[in-house]
Amino acid sequence: MPQEVHDSTYYAKCMMGGILSCGLTHTAVCPLDIVKCRRQVDPNLYKSATEGLKTIYRNEGMRGLSVGWIPTFLGYSAQGFGKFGFYEIFKDVYRSVDPSGKYQTLGFAISSASAEVIADVLLCPMETVKVAMQTRPAGTFPLSMGPAIANITANGGNGNFYKILTPLWFRQVPYTVVKFVA
Repeated sequence: MPQEVHDSTYYAKCMMGGILSCGLTHTAVCPLDIVKCRRQVDPNLYKSATEGLKTIYRNEGMRGLSVGWIPTFLGYSAQGFGKFGFYEIFKDVYRSVDPSGKYQTLGFAISSASAEVIADVLLCPMETVKVAMQTRPAGTFPLSMGPAIANITANGGNGNFYKILTPLWFRQVPYTVVKFVA
């Protein structure tokens, strides 16, 4: 089986594709994410996503439907960078272990899992900020990214940004393996 040769420009294109695909799509659905996150905190808050969107717009305006969009864009751009870029790098690394291609699918699974572990480390700080901005009761937490980061840091240090990492891995790693291998 001939082996593809990838160079740094190929990996850079994959990383840029990941930045654009993950960062832009997650930012585009930010209003739905706000409703989802708030319903996870209080399941009785809205009866449906539509009611949630209407209620937020009525009470908070467009600002309410875009809370956390900057950490969403930055965090998911970083995740896409890691997910798609490192997946391609790891595929090449693991392909060198199995040049015959007999275990290619296993190599793809390990590559995607490895890439997602890194991607989630990159995502975690901004996801923490986003969720806090979107779910804390009105007036109890900053709605701008800089002050939100300062608040999280002041109330427990930098370790607070990674408290969600293990649950994130349990959700994202299997999902990413299935996405890339199936």
